[in-house]
Amino acid sequence: MSKKKALGRGLSALLSDTPSDEKLEVDMPATAASAPTSGLSEIPLAEIEVNPFQPRQHFDQTSLQELADSIRVHGIIQPITVRKLSRNQYQLISGERRFQASKLAGLTTIPAFIRLADDQQMLEMALIENIQRENLNPIEISLSYQRLITECNLKQEELGDRVGKNRSTVTNYLRLLKLPPDIQIALRDNRISMGHARAIINVEDPAAQLLIFKRTLAEDLSVRKVEELARQMSGGSSEVAQKTKPATPREFSQLQGRLSSHFGTKVTVHSDGKKGDIRIPFLSVEDLNRILDILRIQ
Repeated sequence: MSKKKALGRGLSALLSDTPSDEKLEVDMPATAASAPTSGLSEIPLAEIEVNPFQPRQHFDQTSLQELADSIRVHGIIQPITVRKLSRNQYQLISGERRFQASKLAGLTTIPAFIRLADDQQMLEMALIENIQRENLNPIEISLSYQRLITECNLKQEELGDRVGKNRSTVTNYLRLLKLPPDIQIALRDNRISMGHARAIINVEDPAAQLLIFKRTLAEDLSVRKVEELARQMSGGSSEVAQKTKPATPREFSQLQGRLSSHFGTKVTVHSDGKKGDIRIPFLSVEDLNRILDILRIQ
């Protein structure tokens, strides 16, 4: 009976793909080559270093303390996984929360599975283990995907196979890294959702992205309203629109930018050189009232 896949190849598949002991013994020190490559061992915490490829950058301290309290009572239920670097020196592959909580709990040793793994396997294992067991925020996932591509020389199609995601999903995560830092931080801290970020990134101008972002926070906009606002902000900027509309004089273009920033929506100014019009769109009655307040119209 075949095993059910959790995410792509899964952590177990990666571990089972580890080269045989005989093959790796050639390139490893004698002390490392003689170490066990399967089974459970009790390892001193002092001999374990953290995983440099750990995707998660932030650990909730309250949750970590609760885990430590549980470990004091019940011990380690699920062993961590490490790779042996040399005699009495190991490196985490997965289980950093359990590792850190064990230190808080005052343990001196921890049960661990020992594996032979190169840097690429380390990064893949750490990423997949975290995705399977914890809810990484979108920026942590994006950064991990980017590291797999740049540090392990993977193409997006290959990356999708590794993590069990299609190419479009991988692409959407990688696009998040093009957002201004303020928006990335808000997404990391759950102040906006992935849906908000995907809507904002469809606007090419970073200044307009930040404008939408600030309105999203100030007015607690839904994803749907942010999508509408993004369409308005990017309206008329496509190549087709630019070809079918007469060029806007520089002074009117600058005026449009100032008015858009002032009203928090995409204001358009049209002129034939003598006369013209100014258009201020709104998303709802509430949005209209907001604009009227700015205009001081009761």
